[in-house]
Amino acid sequence: MRRLALAVLLLAALALPGRAGASYPWPFKPFHVQHPIRGFFGDPRTVFGNIAAEDGIDGLGFFSFHQGVDIVAPNGTPIYSVSDGRAHYLGEHVLNVSTGHDVVFQYFHIIPVVGEHQRVWQSRTILGYVEPPFGHVHLTEIDGMRAVNPLLPGHLTPFRDSVKPRIDAIELRDAAGTAPEPVCGHVQILAQASDQPPLPVPPPFNGLPVAPAYVAWTLRRADGRTVMPWRVTADFTHHLPPTQAFWKVYARGTYQNDPRFGYLQYPHTAGRYLFQLAASYDTTGLRDGDYVVLVRARDVRGNETMRSTSFAVDNSRPCASDGPPPTLAPVLPNPGQSGGGGGSEEPPSP
Repeated sequence: MRRLALAVLLLAALALPGRAGASYPWPFKPFHVQHPIRGFFGDPRTVFGNIAAEDGIDGLGFFSFHQGVDIVAPNGTPIYSVSDGRAHYLGEHVLNVSTGHDVVFQYFHIIPVVGEHQRVWQSRTILGYVEPPFGHVHLTEIDGMRAVNPLLPGHLTPFRDSVKPRIDAIELRDAAGTAPEPVCGHVQILAQASDQPPLPVPPPFNGLPVAPAYVAWTLRRADGRTVMPWRVTADFTHHLPPTQAFWKVYARGTYQNDPRFGYLQYPHTAGRYLFQLAASYDTTGLRDGDYVVLVRARDVRGNETMRSTSFAVDNSRPCASDGPPPTLAPVLPNPGQSGGGGGSEEPPSP
C-alpha cells in the first residue's frame, strides 16, 4: 500500500506544470490550438556593423543563435503565462517566470502588467501585452542552465509540422571563390538550407524562412562507397551550440530575415542560411575521380530532405592558393528605415 501511495505521489509530482519535460500550452488564446511561428530555435540572428556596400557581410557585428520561438499575434494581444510560477523582470520589456522546478520561461517584446515576484498561474494570469511594433512574443524555455527547443514533443503543445525542409544548393568553392570543375586542393563545402513554418505567417513576415533543426553531410565515391561517414554541421533539435561557434555552423554570406547592415534594414527580405559543411576540406587526400556530397536536413519533428551534388577531383593540375574563399555577397532590395519592419533581435538569454 505504501509503495502504491509513493507511486501516486511521484506521478503527481512529474505532472506538475513547469517541471522539465512537462508539456505546456500556448501563451495566447485559444491555449490548446497551434498558433503561427515566424522564428525557430537556432535561426541566425545577424546585425552587421557596416552597410552591405562596404563589405558589411564580411565584417564585424552581433551574431547569435535564436534562443526560442517567435509566436505571432497582433500588437496588444494579451500574453498568458504558460506555467505556474513567479514573475521576475529582466528589463522593461523582458519577463521571466520561474516555475520552481529548475525551469524558467522568458517572454520578450512584452508590455508587462504583473508585479515583481508576483505569483502567476498557467493560462489564467495575463503577464502583459504584445509590444508594438513587433507583432509577436519571443518565448524561451530554459531547463536547468540551457535553453531547450520549445518545439520538441512534450513541450509547447499542441504543435504539428508536416513541412519538409529545403536544400536549395550545395556548393564547393576554392580560395578564389570559384566553383572549379574538377576540384583540387582545399575547398569550402556549404549547403543553403531552410524550412517554412507549418502554419502561414501573416505579413510582413509571410513566406520568410526558418532554420532546419538538423543538417549533416557525408562524402562518397561515385560507386557509393563511403569516404567520410555522416558528419553533423548543425543540431538545434534539443539545445544550441555556444554562441562563439556561430561561424562554424553558419558560413559567411548568411544573414537573417529582415537583415540589418549598419544603419540600413531590408524589410520583408528573406534571410539566407548557409551551413558550413567544411571550411577547408583537403581533397589531396582523395584519389582522383568522381565523388558525391550528400546532405540531410531535418526539422524537430522528423520531416527530412536529402540532396546530393557530384564533383570530380583532379589534383594533377595547379590549384588556387589556399585560404578562405571570398564571402558570398548579399543580393538585397532597396533598404527601409533603420529599425523598421518589426525586427526580431532579442537580448541574449542566459
